[in-house]
Amino acid sequence: MTERPVFPPLLSGLAAQSLADPFDVACAQARAGVDAGLIVHSVGADSLKAAIILAPDVPLAEAMVMFPVCGIGIQNALGALAPPEVAVHLDWTGPIRLNGAKCGKMRAAAASVDVNAVPDWLVIGFEVAVMPIGDNPGETPDMTSLYEEGCAEIDPMQLLESWARHTLVWINRWGDGEVRNIHNEWVGLVHGVGSQVQMSGMNGTFIGVDEQFGMLLKQDDDTRLLPLTTLLETGL
Repeated sequence: MTERPVFPPLLSGLAAQSLADPFDVACAQARAGVDAGLIVHSVGADSLKAAIILAPDVPLAEAMVMFPVCGIGIQNALGALAPPEVAVHLDWTGPIRLNGAKCGKMRAAAASVDVNAVPDWLVIGFEVAVMPIGDNPGETPDMTSLYEEGCAEIDPMQLLESWARHTLVWINRWGDGEVRNIHNEWVGLVHGVGSQVQMSGMNGTFIGVDEQFGMLLKQDDDTRLLPLTTLLETGL
């Protein structure tokens, strides 16, 4: 009998079939009108993938706070289960980093890209590499896996359950008006602040984020703002 993850109340699970991507399945389920709180997942020996369907009651620009909220959830889950010497950080654009190297990524999609409208649904997903990709991991030094970073003892199913619990805690804190605490937590986890980046065809120095978690990009004497909605995937 296949093991099923145990999620907190208000959340439910759906295992993605065969090679289906949980993120794509979650988007399809959301379009079909499935209730919020469904977590579509794929727990394998090589990778863990999951996506949660949300039903925002605020405009998309504000609802995108769920992207960093779910990121904090996976960071907290990895931080709780990994050895204490393993550093877990998040890129503003989505990658999840262990000890500086990319071990996975966050994703987001919504029913609409109208930042001023309340979307019918919002899907936030993540994936984490459990085992090395390919036979020669040394050829991709910026990519890593749980196994390579000394986290071989982490059970992917346990990581999925932990992510759901931590994410729900942060969603509830957001609902209680703790946006400042979420902001402070996330800023402390963001990788690459102060470094040169290229985003949306612009080059500049990543100097931080605004109150809605948008990237502040310094270009000479100018500062540009890239909102989190820039990261939404379209055409799904």
